[in-house]
Amino acid sequence: MGNLTDVAIAFLAAGFGAAGVTFSAAFGISKLASAAFSGMARQPEAAGEIRGAMIITAAMIEGVALLSVVICLLLGLK
Repeated sequence: MGNLTDVAIAFLAAGFGAAGVTFSAAFGISKLASAAFSGMARQPEAAGEIRGAMIITAAMIEGVALLSVVICLLLGLK
């Protein structure tokens, strides 16, 4: 692979992993928000419950994404 060292390859892999996790989390939250707003438009009386469930689910997605980014960075720095 040319003159790339093992450390450089590890950093590159960690960067690709972190980017993949970030894009996946953004896609998941966008789908979640789209579905929640569609549900709120159909049933305005349930908007409070839908909003609460959306916030909790988005926080779970962000938690998993943050954990995955930390794991990518730890593997890259190892």
